[in-house]
Amino acid sequence: MTALLAIDQGTTSTRAIVFDRGGNKRATAQRELPQHFPKPGWVEHDAEHIWTDTVACVRDAMAEAGLQAADIAAIGITNQRETTVVWDRATGKPIHRAIVWQDRRTSAFCQQHQDRGEWLNRKTGLLLDPYFSATKIAWILDAVPGARERAENGELAFGTIDSWLLWQLTGGTVHATDATNACRTALFNLETQDWDDELLAFFGVPRALMPRIRDSACAFGRTEAGLFGGEILIGGIAGDQQAATIGQACFQPGMIKSTYGTGCFMVLNTGDEIKLSKNRLLTTVAYRLKGKPTFALEGSIFVAGAAVQWLRDAMHLIKAAGETEALAKSIEDTQGVYLVPAFTGLGAPYWDPEARGAIFGLTRDSGIAHIVRAALESVSYQTRDLLQAMSDDAVRPRELRVDGGMVVNDWLSQSLADILQLQVLRPRIVETTALGAAYLAGLEAGVYQSLDEIAALWQQEREFSPGMATDRADALYAGWQDAIARVRTGHA
Repeated sequence: MTALLAIDQGTTSTRAIVFDRGGNKRATAQRELPQHFPKPGWVEHDAEHIWTDTVACVRDAMAEAGLQAADIAAIGITNQRETTVVWDRATGKPIHRAIVWQDRRTSAFCQQHQDRGEWLNRKTGLLLDPYFSATKIAWILDAVPGARERAENGELAFGTIDSWLLWQLTGGTVHATDATNACRTALFNLETQDWDDELLAFFGVPRALMPRIRDSACAFGRTEAGLFGGEILIGGIAGDQQAATIGQACFQPGMIKSTYGTGCFMVLNTGDEIKLSKNRLLTTVAYRLKGKPTFALEGSIFVAGAAVQWLRDAMHLIKAAGETEALAKSIEDTQGVYLVPAFTGLGAPYWDPEARGAIFGLTRDSGIAHIVRAALESVSYQTRDLLQAMSDDAVRPRELRVDGGMVVNDWLSQSLADILQLQVLRPRIVETTALGAAYLAGLEAGVYQSLDEIAALWQQEREFSPGMATDRADALYAGWQDAIARVRTGHA
């Protein structure tokens, strides 16, 4: 068996998955990642915990598959994006907990400098928002005594999670990232495909902190021999949503995928065109191969699967995520109940960091099933928000490829088709994020010769067609738009 191993470091868990050449999953290991909430709107992770979990998961997956280091052609890394780590180059220790992409602590800075938003968007394709890494880096440098001076002296290193893991896997010998992660920092110029000195100066981030930017498939380095019983090539890196785009084989302009994990992320391939959005979507690098970037439009929803976690962990309305499908099916509709999961603000196309979650339309007849179904429906409504924005900016797709843990729920997948009024295709392998990382590693290792070869491996498991009348879908969506208006800052 030609084996490829993907490290999939997400917001709520760390996984290692072994794939064969055909993209079939042969072994997996997973560990849940503790979340830290030091203040309202703040979200942090322990980067060292992420590292120890990564090593454990890789070892467990290799053991389950019965593989030695020599059996693995290459490792691919995919990761939660924007999450920010700053560490000491000498010790390899973080100087602060990782600040997670969901974190909103820098919203005041972003509000204060909104007049620079258009300038930033032209350079980066992004918006001036706490979501991205730049303000998180600056916050750490200002909050940790002596950090800014040490950063300017070259003693510290910044990285998103891919870069942090690459540093650790190679024993501190490689400080690099790929273009898909670099473009999510708000410090990367889409035209030059490099760090931008004007952006670095604006955010107060020393260039000495920054990793080298490389293609998504390249020889990043080799793992330390002692970690996994021998050196293994690290051949691919991509941020989670770009990796899912690759795993879904969305290689042609106009192809679109949506991934449902902690958040929801829709990506539309725009080819070699840097297409800036008129609807507050993001322009991003889908992947970069042999020095050539392929671009995309992306819509980001902060809370999708996280709403189900909230139902389970905070509200105790369910004991396991799998219960949501039966509860949603148990009622005809929500009887006008809408749940807006703006727990950490609203993402695209609203970009309102101060909005907060709410439930509307409750009556004495409302029960657990209504709230649970409303939480699932919020995912479909938010997806329609993104789809409409993308249709206005570029082209309305003929079909939507979906993936991520949530879409194993047949009811949710059908709800998407109904609310979007669009064909929804679910692939045979829904772990497309990890699969995309494995494909990139395989390209570098020579397991695959081209993207066409990878595209031929994509297989549909099920297609969901709209079963709801268009006017009914439109009426339900109008109710959602009313609920959204009521939670937005200045609209209540």
